Amino acid sequence: MSVKKQPPRKPFIHTLYEAPKSGQEIEEWSFAIIDGEAPPHSFAAAEWQVVRRMIHTTGDFGVMESVKFSPRAIPAAIGALKAGRPIYADSNMIRSGLSMERLRTACGRYSPENIFCHIADPDVAEDARESGLPRSLFAVRKAKQILQGGIAVFGNAPVALLELNRMIIEEDIRPAFVIAMPVGFVHVTESKEEIMSLNIPYIALTGRRGGSAIAVSVIHALCSLAASQAGGKNDEC
Repeated sequence: MSVKKQPPRKPFIHTLYEAPKSGQEIEEWSFAIIDGEAPPHSFAAAEWQVVRRMIHTTGDFGVMESVKFSPRAIPAAIGALKAGRPIYADSNMIRSGLSMERLRTACGRYSPENIFCHIADPDVAEDARESGLPRSLFAVRKAKQILQGGIAVFGNAPVALLELNRMIIEEDIRPAFVIAMPVGFVHVTESKEEIMSLNIPYIALTGRRGGSAIAVSVIHALCSLAASQAGGKNDEC
């Protein structure tokens, strides 16, 4: 008995071949969908640009309930980026994920040497072994000079954020602004609640959610805002 052969299935990618769209056009289409499907909210226009990018990164409108902005967080963040302030990342995933092209739309002087992450440094690993404490804590301590007036991006390690909080309280370290989005189940909510109680500009994602990708998305959204204020690429920062 012969089996009737089914006609070959047409892969869905052909819909794109037939109606071509660039990556930029697809992104803009995604943002239009987000704008159309988003529930009512009270975010200011600039804040919504950040939140919308976070939704785009996660595919989750639920982040709208958890993202918090300190007063004047957006102006502080844009000012720091336009000034080319150094960036400290709590993970190499963030360091790798940050787009140099996007950063240079905020300040043309940005280079890979302006982005720091000490988590894999041998001296940090040695300090962690001797103390029995996480490497992320010593990585933040090593970044003390960077963090004074710099940009702090946390998407991974709540202990790192807790140590920065201590440095703010006890050592008068003053970052230009903080992205507080570590992820996990231990010390996570406490780290975010504490930074939000301090007089430091922040954008935070409350609760247990977070991650490197979403922290990167916030920086990229802020770069777009900075570029729009500068009217394009800012080479004179």
